[in-house]
Amino acid sequence: MTRPLLLLDVDGVLNPYGTVRPPAGYTEHHLFPDEEPVRVNSAHGAWITEANTVLDVAWATAWNDEANQLLAPLLHITSLPVITMPAAPFHPSDKIPLIAAYAQQRPAAWIDDLHTPQAHTWAATRTSPTLLITPDPTIGLTRDAIDHIIVWAKALDAR
Repeated sequence: MTRPLLLLDVDGVLNPYGTVRPPAGYTEHHLFPDEEPVRVNSAHGAWITEANTVLDVAWATAWNDEANQLLAPLLHITSLPVITMPAAPFHPSDKIPLIAAYAQQRPAAWIDDLHTPQAHTWAATRTSPTLLITPDPTIGLTRDAIDHIIVWAKALDAR
């Protein structure tokens, strides 16, 4: 069986927003002039690396190539494939056709804080197993979410 995909957003997932102070475990980095600092939890790098042992991880973010250029070094991870998104700003549902084209018929887990009703419809109507994880953007990615995805991917392999 082809390895499942893990499609990974950044803002609201690896970079929590909407709070005055970053959540515990995050440090702020000024990566973009005149913009809010980017909040990074170094544990996420280890989690992504662990997930990459059972899934093929790809960026699914408006950061596009900047995810590899700016974020991957902070997380101490290797560069990941990038699903190129439109120039920001764009509606979150604009990601769906791009993600669908990338995923094709492969099982896919997609972590994004802005899953739209259209994303849920896409996931529900696919013939391949699909898992949507929608973290709270004020908290970001949790260990429980990564564990859930890894267990899900291993269960697919056991079929």
